[in-house]
Order: sequence, then structure tokens, then C-alpha cells
Amino acid sequence: MSYRAVDKEALENWVPRTRVGRLVYEGKITSLKEIFDRNLPLLEPEIVDYLMPDLKYERLDVNLVQKQTDAGERSRFRVVVVVGNEDGFVGIGSGKARQYLVALQKAVRNAKLNIVPVRRGCGSWECGCGEPHSVPFQVRGKSGSVVVILKPAPKGTGLVAGDVAKKVLKMAGIKDVWTQSFGETRTTLNFAKAVVNALRNTYKFVTPYDWAR
Repeated sequence: MSYRAVDKEALENWVPRTRVGRLVYEGKITSLKEIFDRNLPLLEPEIVDYLMPDLKYERLDVNLVQKQTDAGERSRFRVVVVVGNEDGFVGIGSGKARQYLVALQKAVRNAKLNIVPVRRGCGSWECGCGEPHSVPFQVRGKSGSVVVILKPAPKGTGLVAGDVAKKVLKMAGIKDVWTQSFGETRTTLNFAKAVVNALRNTYKFVTPYDWAR
């Protein structure tokens, strides 16, 4: 059975276990944005499946990790994935298991629980089109030794970033951006987490748009 089939079956048999899950199931909450606007906890991955059926995922990395036990070395797969709808939401997650499919399933569930909203805009003085194709201002993200800086770029620039960062930015719906990275960027998980952290920080600033609200 494929991962998506397992995921679909889990949603069909979903019985909400949290207050937010019950509100979603009863139709009192109709979007992920409402959950974040009300600062509610996201503790069930089925909530994301229910509110965002068009969610996509892409594998960033897969490794075989070993752990020393009394019985000898135990090998497991570690999978890192990014999820998003390419329209303002993105999440990063990892999972470990002896079987690849199980590790992938754990990683996607973990990424759904870590999903965050992304504020997009046109922060480049060279463009000024007003469309949400880039980041609204320069932001910085950090994870472990990796630091990533995202800078607004004019339309048509594309994603000037490493392969891992490109996948994360694409899932978030960012089309044009300049990036700078420092530290051990070969560590895929930390690099991806730093990019997501930078995207999350787009909501830590108040803009004139928020004044109107």
C-alpha cells in the first residue's frame, strides 16, 4: 500500500482527539489560517489533511543511520521531507524507522505538525509590482550552525539558492528571492529548518497591511 493510500485511510477513520480537531471536524474552523490567527495548537496531522487536501510533499534526504545496542548495530532509515501547498504554507519534518515507507510516513506526519504560515509580498525596490511573489522584507533564520538570510528579489529573478532551499521555498509559494547561507549547509535537515525558520519570521513583523486589519 502506498503512503498516500495509508494517509487517505487515516483521514477517513479520523476521530478528533483535541478541541481544535473537534472544531475542524464540526466545521467551526474552515482554514489553517484561522488556526494560526487564533493562536491555537496544531496537535493532529489529520487537521492539515482535512483543511488542505491539496497539500504536496517532497523528499529532501534519506539516510541509513545506525545505533549501537546490546545485540549489535541496528540500522534504520531517516527521511527528511518538506510539505506545502505552494501558496503560503510550508513545514519540515523527519522520521526514522526500519522500513523506508514507515519512515516516510512518520516524516510527513511530523512535517504537517510543524507547518507554518508564510507572509509573501514584493519587498524589492527594483520591482514594486505589489504581487506576492517574494518575501516582503529581509528575514533571517537559524538552525544549529546554519544561518540563512532571505532577501526580496524582483520578478523574474527566480530562486537564487541551494537545491534544498529551492525545494522549501517552492513549497512555500516563493518564486523570486536572493539567499545567503552560512555554516554547515551540507546538513540537509538543519539547512531546511533554517529556511523554514526564516519564512516563519516573516510573521514576526507588523506591516501597514496589519494596521488596516
